[in-house]
Amino acid sequence: MSRLEIASPNRARIVMEGLYKDLERRIESSPPGLCPVDMSRAFLDLCHAQTCGKCVPCRIGLGQLSHFIEDVLNGNATMETLDIMEQTALSIMESADCAIGYEAANMVYKGLIGYRDDYIGHIQNNRCTCTYNQPVSCVSLCPAHVDIPGYIALVGEGRYQDAIRLIRKDNPFPTTCGFICEHPCEARCRRNMVDDSVNIRGLKRVAADFAGEVDPPVCAPSTGKRVAVLGGGPGGLSAAYYLQLMGHQVTVYEMLPELGGMLRYGIPNYRLPKNRLDEDIRSILKTGVEVKHGLKIGQDITIQELREQYDAVLITIGASTDKKLGLEGEDAEGVLSAVQFLRNVGKHEIMDLTGKEVAVIGGGNVSMDAVRTAKRLGAKKVSIVYRRRMSDMTALRGEIDGAIAEGIELQTLKAPASIVVDEKNHVKGIYVTPQMVSAIRDGRASIKPTGEEDLYIPCDVLIKAIGQNIETRHFEEAGIPVARGRIVTKRSGTFANMPGVFAGGDCASGPASVISAIAAAKVVAANIDEYLGYRHEISCDVKIPEPHLNDNSPCGRVNLTEREACERICDFEGVENCMTEKEAKQEASRCLRCDHFGYGIFKGGRETLW
Repeated sequence: MSRLEIASPNRARIVMEGLYKDLERRIESSPPGLCPVDMSRAFLDLCHAQTCGKCVPCRIGLGQLSHFIEDVLNGNATMETLDIMEQTALSIMESADCAIGYEAANMVYKGLIGYRDDYIGHIQNNRCTCTYNQPVSCVSLCPAHVDIPGYIALVGEGRYQDAIRLIRKDNPFPTTCGFICEHPCEARCRRNMVDDSVNIRGLKRVAADFAGEVDPPVCAPSTGKRVAVLGGGPGGLSAAYYLQLMGHQVTVYEMLPELGGMLRYGIPNYRLPKNRLDEDIRSILKTGVEVKHGLKIGQDITIQELREQYDAVLITIGASTDKKLGLEGEDAEGVLSAVQFLRNVGKHEIMDLTGKEVAVIGGGNVSMDAVRTAKRLGAKKVSIVYRRRMSDMTALRGEIDGAIAEGIELQTLKAPASIVVDEKNHVKGIYVTPQMVSAIRDGRASIKPTGEEDLYIPCDVLIKAIGQNIETRHFEEAGIPVARGRIVTKRSGTFANMPGVFAGGDCASGPASVISAIAAAKVVAANIDEYLGYRHEISCDVKIPEPHLNDNSPCGRVNLTEREACERICDFEGVENCMTEKEAKQEASRCLRCDHFGYGIFKGGRETLW
């Protein structure tokens, strides 16, 4: 008889591992709007099932917490029950032997603090406070609430122009977003329960590529009202588009030679070809929007003057200036901000970096744009210097992978310490302090110095990509509230002391995504319309194809391919390749049509107008 045996998982273990994966996918795709109390009970029961039963806090305490939550859901609890639950959870957190127990109790405790109103709603009103007004996950998570299942179904039938019309009801930049949207809609796609999320952004790109130029809807009769929009970026142009459709005459004031804001002057051509951006802008201008270039607010024109000339004023100036490192030598030659660097490239003021070493500080999407642009301008070596880990970078994972494939070097856990300049006041390099991860704060690992000596990174050009600021001085002088470098508005985009003036987008929220700026534009456009005395409706008469009961067998996701790295770094042509029509039809067929099957069949499942 053998003394030892080679261990191998039994059938039950293999099946359980598969069920864990299924559960993981289900949690990942759970729709917004679920009852948090009910979900807490479900998670707690799972945690209770994981316990070994050795210690009393886990074996008894977690079971008691589950009974308490059950009482809340059944209408048998009182306000005193919540106090007992809180004390029980704290006791388990302090006395449980292992993480299975004390982390489960911590989850309940955080819920009691974080969504106490939901507990109270169950106790006092015997019902949940959550809402099901917009239960379709992809639509709900899209900041602009685009009818995603609708346009996917249209793409699946080859009705590309109708798909563009439907998208434009909520987003006048379908082509642009087909290239660069951060696609938050895919995060909770219910298809994750089956295999993988639908490639929503990719299908939007298909619609834009195959539709050709699509004219905008006919504008409503003129109201005689005039609106000034400050800033010709995605937020300003979106608001102008919708206000023009409502019958108001809009004039956009843009300080730069061309419209587009950061879309044109901040996002490189290889990510967003400017001829494709122009497709969206032409459609917006076809509605009758007027444009005045070369005028800067506070310098060429004031808020007061605009208020006298127009019935309403909208501020959408974006975030167009850079943040400072706060290091000596920051003003030396060769030290640039990523915003200015990318803007110069967008203005065709090309910087020759042939044979030079470039270092870029920062780990966001702007940093990725800067390093990949520097590589295309001929730089010999390009490095990203980031004080945290790669997993902590705020850039999209696809952008990080793209940069690595193009030969960009990542120098992580290195915090800028000092800038070295030569006798001609030109940057020579930068000293960085080695860092290590430390305690978790606010859900993110903090960092601290390792105690090792600073390291020297030579560079001929140093680019700062650590965030963007907003030019607020003129607005402060005009009496518009400003705090922490941004314009402070109500949630409606209005000001208490300045009727007729509105603000939205990055200048009010801080730097965010393009789709978030478009969503803010929808809000302020509707509120400006109401301020002017109207309640116009934005709708779309495109008929959505009827859903079909498919077999919905697992099927791989079609991802967009890219040009080879060795080829694409030599030019600024587009990196991504569009799907073929055959691929698009297959990918569209993967949509589960949650707008019809599931919650979406009920009222609120699809917004036909706003």
